[in-house]
Amino acid sequence: MKKNAYLWLAALLVTPLLAQTKKSGYWDTMRTTTETIELRAGEKKVIKTNALPEGTTELVYRITLLDDNQKLSGSLVSVLKAIPDPTGISQGAAGAVFLASTISGDDKATFAIFSSESEANSYLTTGKTTAACYVQNTPVNKEARLLASDHLCVKNPQSALWFGFQSDNWLMKQKIVVEVVPWVDSQASTGWTDVARKEIVELGKKRGVYALLAKKEAYLVALTKNLMGATTYSNFKKISELERNQLVETAEKAALKETGESNLRSQFIAKKAMTDFQKGKTELGMGALQAEINAGATDAVLFASLIHCFLQTRQFSKAEICLKDALKFNPEDLQLKLEEAHVYLFTDKVSEAKALYKKYNDQNLPGGKSWKAQVLADLQLFEKSGLPNGDFKKIRRILE
Repeated sequence: MKKNAYLWLAALLVTPLLAQTKKSGYWDTMRTTTETIELRAGEKKVIKTNALPEGTTELVYRITLLDDNQKLSGSLVSVLKAIPDPTGISQGAAGAVFLASTISGDDKATFAIFSSESEANSYLTTGKTTAACYVQNTPVNKEARLLASDHLCVKNPQSALWFGFQSDNWLMKQKIVVEVVPWVDSQASTGWTDVARKEIVELGKKRGVYALLAKKEAYLVALTKNLMGATTYSNFKKISELERNQLVETAEKAALKETGESNLRSQFIAKKAMTDFQKGKTELGMGALQAEINAGATDAVLFASLIHCFLQTRQFSKAEICLKDALKFNPEDLQLKLEEAHVYLFTDKVSEAKALYKKYNDQNLPGGKSWKAQVLADLQLFEKSGLPNGDFKKIRRILE
């Protein structure tokens, strides 16, 4: 099982997405580019597309040269509605013919595509296309093409593209229509690249609970999956540290629930909270315990720790209420039975306290410490805290 989890993690972080017959994504019709320009004889012009949305893995463009009195028979967006994914465009000549099936004039032009504005401006000045990511040197009156993710023009999915045209008509002006529609991959649009995923893995390894886990690899896989499903990478980096911590905590809880180790998170929180409490940071320690319980945690260690804090701070009525709630979830937990005896001791139920102290005297607590040793240690701590100790000698005699 552990080996399988490790292989799953390796696949998640290292293996690129395999090609699929049916792609998961959509044509982004809201961020298409449709521009019309006119070129005089021998003139050069550049058209900048709209910024390609994050997650663009393919794009389709259509170039059409028209006579002055002609119009397109249908927009590229309307054509693409008939094609569910980019693979339908590149499968044979039929797709390309379908995309280019529109009225075009006799005029022709050459063009090139650039991935930066400086390269496009250089083309306007020099006419050179050496820096272009795609060049059409043969004068054409129409062209439709799919540029896939491995194409130079689609390497940076957040950039725009610049289409540079040069008229091949030396007598009259010509009209050119440029249409560009990006395909957004659903997974890629989240921004969770392999590098971004590794950030979560490193983050998970720094979590306090990580050292306690037996299923470390499975936890990292589940944490990564849950955090990626909660937000995009760009939003994760943009939000405040407080909001980011809340997202990570939510993902961590879900991950530990999946791996069956939620109790280890509670143990870690309880231990840290009690350390803070004993150092005099009472509000910090008790607040952490209360927050977990308020969020729906039901582990006995959290309730037992909070009850202990209530007793040490002489909040006996709150300790009783907390005990009553705890026993609903964990009626037979030995830690809670110990705190139950302590609560009885300080709420005028000494006989009930004695009965519990005696009943479990020969048992060991979940952590391995004997019941007797823990009771004696707790009584000593209560004395240091100045709690009423009139019945402590009676309890010690019961344990002997």
